[in-house]
Amino acid sequence: TTEIYPLSLPVARPISEPEEKIDLATLSAQTRTLMNVGILSALFVGLWRIWLDVFPSMGILNHVELPWTTTVGDHIVPITLANLLVATFIVVITWISVRNIPGLLEMTVLERLRIDAAGRFAISTLARYAIVIVGLVSASSTIGIGWAKVQWLATALTFGLAFGLQEIFANFIAGLIILFERPVRVGDMVTIDNVTGVVSRIRIRATTITDSDRKEFIVPNKEFITGRTLNWTLSDTINRIVIHVGLAYGSDTELAREILLKAAHEHPAVLRDPPPSASFEEFGDSSLKLVLRCFLPNLSERTRVIHELHTAINRELTVHGIEITPPAGTE
Repeated sequence: TTEIYPLSLPVARPISEPEEKIDLATLSAQTRTLMNVGILSALFVGLWRIWLDVFPSMGILNHVELPWTTTVGDHIVPITLANLLVATFIVVITWISVRNIPGLLEMTVLERLRIDAAGRFAISTLARYAIVIVGLVSASSTIGIGWAKVQWLATALTFGLAFGLQEIFANFIAGLIILFERPVRVGDMVTIDNVTGVVSRIRIRATTITDSDRKEFIVPNKEFITGRTLNWTLSDTINRIVIHVGLAYGSDTELAREILLKAAHEHPAVLRDPPPSASFEEFGDSSLKLVLRCFLPNLSERTRVIHELHTAINRELTVHGIEITPPAGTE
């Protein structure tokens, strides 16, 4: 059988290293933007509150009523232009916060915790979801759109999810499961539907996988939960190389086996534990089939190591006069 394996793949983080290199410039810019917006917002609100009593004309927006009202207890309260501007302000602040919250979290909290890159990404994503929900609820309540007025919309959405939007809803729930359970993480190398690549983004509806050709495959989140996915780096980056060598009948198989083991033991990237192994496994139709199995600590140098092992094995077999016959391949 032929084992599916990745070739040279672009990695979102170096798999041989335990942590992702943090882009400090980006995080610093995000943190600075969020702090500047917060300071300016507080300054604007403070000045407005102070000067409102001095210049009553500044409160004219509270007297411009919009054509709808809301109910507070037993009282009917009109919605004013000021309420609309406040709701717009909340939406803008929410949008800026969602775009820049990863930098603030990284600088203030996450860098002090022992959390890997995938865990930091999950926390930042969940924080974004929470900010969006709080912002939308706050803006809606400011202009009088409460739960009592959207019950019919919730009912309609329920029927929509039951009939036409169940796939979108399923992918959203699967995305949350991925973030909490973490069967795949940003930077993991995965194989799904014969596509092998690195997980570069996890979004609400779908996950992006970047393959060796720099092509981006958009995979619905549900596929990772309900389907079969091979994650090469979920809990361990150690991976196995299997090299098949076919020898002409009459060849010294014990000498060939020693050559295979020597090539593996002398390569600096091959692990000593678990140790390499070589065996004479089959009398083929036109060749004696030997197999070398060895392990690498990560996937980043797999292609190079395979090339160097093939070169060393071929050179040593040629020196000792051992003929290689086709087919010979690598899993």
